Amino acid sequence: MLKHLKMTSKHFKFIILGSGQAAPPLATALTAAHGKGSTLVVEKAFIGGTCVNYGCTPTKTMISSGRVAYLSTRGKDYGIATAVTENRSISGLVDMQKIRQRKRDIVNSFRGGNEGRLERSGVVVKYGVGRFVGARNVVVRDRDTSQEEEFTADAIFINTGCRPAEPRLPGVESVDAKRVLDSTSIMELGEVPRKLIVVGAGYVGLEFGQLFRRLGAEVTVVGRGKQVLAREDGDIAEELEKILVQDGIELELGMDTVRLEGVDEGEMKIRLVYKPTGGGEEKSVLGSHILWSAGRVPNTDMLDAEKAGIRVDSRGFVQCDEYLQTAAEGVYVLGDVKGGPAFTHISYDDFRILKNNILNPTAPKLSTKDRMVPYTVYTDPQLGHIGLHEAEARRLYPNRNIKVAKMPMTWVARALETDETRGMMKAVVDGDTEEILGYTCLGIEGGEMMSMVQIAMMGKVGYSRLRDATFAHPTLAESLNNLWGSLE
Repeated sequence: MLKHLKMTSKHFKFIILGSGQAAPPLATALTAAHGKGSTLVVEKAFIGGTCVNYGCTPTKTMISSGRVAYLSTRGKDYGIATAVTENRSISGLVDMQKIRQRKRDIVNSFRGGNEGRLERSGVVVKYGVGRFVGARNVVVRDRDTSQEEEFTADAIFINTGCRPAEPRLPGVESVDAKRVLDSTSIMELGEVPRKLIVVGAGYVGLEFGQLFRRLGAEVTVVGRGKQVLAREDGDIAEELEKILVQDGIELELGMDTVRLEGVDEGEMKIRLVYKPTGGGEEKSVLGSHILWSAGRVPNTDMLDAEKAGIRVDSRGFVQCDEYLQTAAEGVYVLGDVKGGPAFTHISYDDFRILKNNILNPTAPKLSTKDRMVPYTVYTDPQLGHIGLHEAEARRLYPNRNIKVAKMPMTWVARALETDETRGMMKAVVDGDTEEILGYTCLGIEGGEMMSMVQIAMMGKVGYSRLRDATFAHPTLAESLNNLWGSLE
């Protein structure tokens, strides 16, 4: 556990509420500039926020176990026969408790690294919940004693993040609460569910749905949208849907959830009732467990933000300008709690912006305006995206010569050699200037391929430079030679 420095004053130069991805580096930078004990971090539970404790680190650790399970059933495809590949089933061979412990060990390692970094830097940490009682005044309720202390600061940073939305369905109280899961509790299961119902066809729902299908669960995904991943172009979403169905996942899209019912039909203890969006006959699915992955809510309900003059929107997200300044002077916001793209790397970029603007006031100010927002969905294959989708490009630039290139992964030599040919690439460009406007790779190492194109976009490299470049063979990168041949 982190050792706390003795506080000699209730006034700090800086206070950071919440210790998500942006907080540890910001706290250490501020402390390095203004001295040990100058910065107070208030954390409700664990240092590192969602990413380290409940998000990126644990989920991707478990997804790696799912990939090993998947590959173990494909041995025959590579000429390797094992007991698993005889019937392509891993039933009874999955040690869920080992998977869970591996996840816990890695999370504890990352968490400890963040705690040690703050301790060595001289950052003061107090575990509890902070709320505003005035402009740059906060009261912190201690996590262990429930005692309250008031602190003031020259500047305060809100980095309290988000949490999974709770299911608000009629009948939820009729179901065993241990079987109603969110993105945090599902990772603490000690056994693979017999049948998992997933509500929500976004990043979280699809990643967990595919993971538990690979670990042996039957899986049904119920989504409100007409396609998975509502932001993606239809052709990309359709390709991913084919992959998920091929993996044995049942998709029920364009559906509104109606109610939950507790049942007792062997291992099936839950019935989800749903119907087509816009009206239609009710349908239902039985499951042993249900994962509610239909959104997240900001952790602002405990902040009493209005007492500091901070504005929040109708959903509870903190409002700010492009410099991350809230409506209250000297109060800033970072990460998911301000809304917008809920990605760890965006939170970290918020840190870079504030570090520059606060510690280097004479330097040009950085802002969130026009920054690139790359992301990767860790389905298998991955879906990496940067820039504009085709639909966005055509809507935003009706007068530009928008051209689109598409290529299936079956045309990529490296994908063929590794027998990982599912998916496709897609690029959106300006046909006159050769500017790359957007790129998506649904394929093996899709996130890494996307990052290559992102670097080209950052350097304002036109698509023909990639088309004519000399990449090593055989690599996934050399597919960027051939992609542009399909421009239309």
